[in-house]
Amino acid sequence: MAIDREAIKEHIRGILVALGDDPEREGLKETPERVAKMYEEVFEGMNYTNDEIAAMFGKTFEEENTIKGENDLVVVKDIEVFSYCEHHMALMYDMKITVAYTPVGKVIGLSKIARIADMVAKRLQLQERIGSDIAQIITKVTGSEDVAVIIEGNHSCMTARGIKKPGSKTVTTTLRGRFNTDAALQNRLFMCR
Repeated sequence: MAIDREAIKEHIRGILVALGDDPEREGLKETPERVAKMYEEVFEGMNYTNDEIAAMFGKTFEEENTIKGENDLVVVKDIEVFSYCEHHMALMYDMKITVAYTPVGKVIGLSKIARIADMVAKRLQLQERIGSDIAQIITKVTGSEDVAVIIEGNHSCMTARGIKKPGSKTVTTTLRGRFNTDAALQNRLFMCR
């Protein structure tokens, strides 16, 4: 699916009118174009399926002699992203993502984990789905069923509107494979945070 910049411009102009403002006034003349360009950037991930993201960032390295999988654990933490809530199109911000997996003969490039997290977040999303999407892509790329994703973030639909609780954070965990059943592995994961 391609993002339709012209349709966005037209609808933003309509929103400005619906808000009671004049889209022809000096400060707003270029706003529809600026918003359309911004949406192309911040919603880039909507152009790709999880399979396509896995193909884009699926660079792995074979490590048969050093990666046994049984006791090894790879954790990348504090990956900073932002996203937009699909319910209010409100910003989800100060999001920090931790991704962990047990390697099975190969490892993914560390920057690719951050790129996957970033691209998944660039969609109209739910925090819970961000975790599930990242876990699915990491499993596809690494071949490991043992994947965990922990996300902590602020939601402006909670902090700036509605209930208006600016200090509230949401934490979600997505646990796959042995992360669901192996308490020792879970403990190692949470100690890394």
